[in-house]
Amino acid sequence: MAEIRRDRPGTMRLVDATQYRLPLAAWVSILHRVSGALMFMLLPFVIWLFDVSVTSEGSYERFTAAFGAGIGFVPGGLVKVVVLGLIWAYLHHSIAGVRHLWMDMTHSVTKEQGRTSAVVTLALSLLLTVALGAKLFGLY
Repeated sequence: MAEIRRDRPGTMRLVDATQYRLPLAAWVSILHRVSGALMFMLLPFVIWLFDVSVTSEGSYERFTAAFGAGIGFVPGGLVKVVVLGLIWAYLHHSIAGVRHLWMDMTHSVTKEQGRTSAVVTLALSLLLTVALGAKLFGLY
């Protein structure tokens, strides 16, 4: 995506927007929005999973079988990947939300504090996702 930039009156040059490097805090903010949108779009799936897991003993068996045998034509591995995406979305959105609340409450966030909190947010969300993903895929 290109934009026209005027360096001085009477001159113009083309600037490629893909050449900008976003800071880590911007990526965390973008991923916060992406994770929120992902959770919203998959809300019907989450409601179905919850309904099937608590309705009866037989429906709980169907719920657990979805992770092995799949749901209809969707294989169980894909169900696990979608649930892993939901796990990441929930964790990242929650941790980034706490980060944003902390920044709003302190009102004194420096550039370095923003970068550090962005690194902590990404590291925590990814580490917890890996740990819960390992449990989901039966590694422990």
